Amino acid sequence: MNNFILKHIIRFVFLVIIQVLVLNNTLFMGYVNPYIYILFLLLLPFDTPRWLNLVLAFCLGISVDAFQNTMGLHTFSCVLMAYFRQPILHFLLPQLKNKKQSNLEFSLQEFGLQRALIYTGTLVFIHHFSLFILEAFQLELIRILIRTLLSSIISITLIIIIQYLLFKEAKR
Repeated sequence: MNNFILKHIIRFVFLVIIQVLVLNNTLFMGYVNPYIYILFLLLLPFDTPRWLNLVLAFCLGISVDAFQNTMGLHTFSCVLMAYFRQPILHFLLPQLKNKKQSNLEFSLQEFGLQRALIYTGTLVFIHHFSLFILEAFQLELIRILIRTLLSSIISITLIIIIQYLLFKEAKR
């Protein structure tokens, strides 16, 4: 098994463990629960085939669902997020359509802060909105939007901080 695959397996396990053991027990202001486990999907290489993105998103979501007993809510949200990942990447980085750069991943250095915030923010919002609307299973749109926005802001902030720290460590 090469180091590249091992790195992603370790990242998968680490993010699920952090989410399940630490962040699921953290609730800010009664509305906000950060979900950083989706960082795994954000960090997948750009040239990952779409079918593999969807399979990995399914595995990630079902892992979190198994620990939280949420019966597929995270699975649906992760798969939906993975479905929209490639079109968003091609919109933000049109040059990716023509190039086959092996193992190029999301990073603040590659994207720049503005593109990183758009990429992360859009996909986190898709994930959170679909998760919270399924969780509520009723049309309390204002409450769902408030919860989505607050949770997205916290999640995006944590994801950017983690990315900055990982990039800083990798640079040394």
